[in-house]
Amino acid sequence: MHDLVLVGGRVVDPETGLDAVRAVGITGGTVTAVDEQAPPGRQVWDVTGQVVTAGFVDLHSHAQSLTGLRLQAMDGVTTALELEAGALPVAAACARAEAEGRPVNVGFSAAWTDARMHVLDGVPLPGDGDLSLDLFGRFQNGPRWRGPATDAEVDRILGLLDDALDEGALGIGCLVGYAPDSGRAEYFRLAGLAARRGVPTFTHTRYISTEEPGTSLEGALEVIAAAAGTGAHMHMCHVNSTSNRMVDEVAGAVETARREGVRVSTEAYPYGAGSTVVGASFLAPGALHRMRLTPSSITWLATGERIADEAQLTHLRATDPGGLVVVHMLDEDDAGDLALLERSFALPDTAVATDAMPLVGPGGAAVPDAWPPPASATSHPRTAGSYGRVLRWLVRERGLLTLTEALRRSSLLPAQLLEESVPAMRRKGRVQVGADADLVVFDPDTVTDRATYSALVPTSGFRHVLVAGTPVVRDGAVVEGALPGKVVRRGDR
Repeated sequence: MHDLVLVGGRVVDPETGLDAVRAVGITGGTVTAVDEQAPPGRQVWDVTGQVVTAGFVDLHSHAQSLTGLRLQAMDGVTTALELEAGALPVAAACARAEAEGRPVNVGFSAAWTDARMHVLDGVPLPGDGDLSLDLFGRFQNGPRWRGPATDAEVDRILGLLDDALDEGALGIGCLVGYAPDSGRAEYFRLAGLAARRGVPTFTHTRYISTEEPGTSLEGALEVIAAAAGTGAHMHMCHVNSTSNRMVDEVAGAVETARREGVRVSTEAYPYGAGSTVVGASFLAPGALHRMRLTPSSITWLATGERIADEAQLTHLRATDPGGLVVVHMLDEDDAGDLALLERSFALPDTAVATDAMPLVGPGGAAVPDAWPPPASATSHPRTAGSYGRVLRWLVRERGLLTLTEALRRSSLLPAQLLEESVPAMRRKGRVQVGADADLVVFDPDTVTDRATYSALVPTSGFRHVLVAGTPVVRDGAVVEGALPGKVVRRGDR
């Protein structure tokens, strides 16, 4: 007798290639049957006409609040990992998530930027599990953390990251693009640490530019070289944005490196705009031209208005360097720019990841952690709609990806990128007996993103989302009391 049986659904298992009507039995948080005939169940849900598949594993989520994670659950996410920025100390971040409860599974990398801020600028590391993005915003204008470190200081930085791996960090998060003047040797040593510990790194590449020197291609080649020179698995975050208008060159370099056995992986999100803190080094007024941008290419989320000129940008960077902005790098209404964005997903084995961001209230105020989020809350639409947008745009409308391939890139592929150092990930991204019952049920003909750059609206079309067999979305609505998410740690089995 199974706890729950889903009957009548089209079951898609990205690993075995199963794509057929099956009944799925769930018991105790695990898939216990995938059969042509429905087994007995204490509960039976009829999901005829729906796709039943593995829940999505997001490698890149900064939206680690309850509200942010519920928005992601409405978009099919069952595991939301903070790997680009990470956390430090990792043990505190894990403990806080477990104490408060999470609707979906979470996990953290070791935060290189936090380690640099601590060693170079004396920034105290939080003992309460405060995440890297919070610390990163508050101390963005520190005097030294963006620049080179001495050998002794690099030893201390890497020592903190090594300790974090002992605490369960899933890898090393490296926002080198925010500290472009940090040493190349330090980055290479960081890759060597990752290779020795058998974990991946997650890199925001050093440059976003089409102008020599310091192009997006050069930034990507640094990651590839570190992988080739150390044997580490190096993961490049959001190639759609950091590649800028050099996506073809970057994709060509990555494909060639992979054929030669270099361990480099990639991810992308399906939007033409990015989002970050206004104090980021690459948003300095004198650097915008390198991305073919002007101050009016940037939206200040606290007001929803475009930044008027260099004077206003300079003022915001000085007074609120951690304030969140949206950076309009590609014009989604321009056919040529849209084709560039599509080519980010034409690169084989590019995972879908969101780069989901925290929510911002009017005037930059904190948004209460409640459901539903207030209508005044805003963020980049990728926070709420990335997977729904891939299924609508790249699968249903454009046919660039098949449904099975889109689901593989959203669930199985990201799980496989982590499973060498986190064996527990071998149970995610699959619909098989013994797999975790992290499942989504959705209508492939109607699922769609609804979030825009002016309105943060959840994706529609995901009928049920289960985490460890517990519904966190039921009949298209968030189950507010459900907090079945677990913390994923390095070495978990």
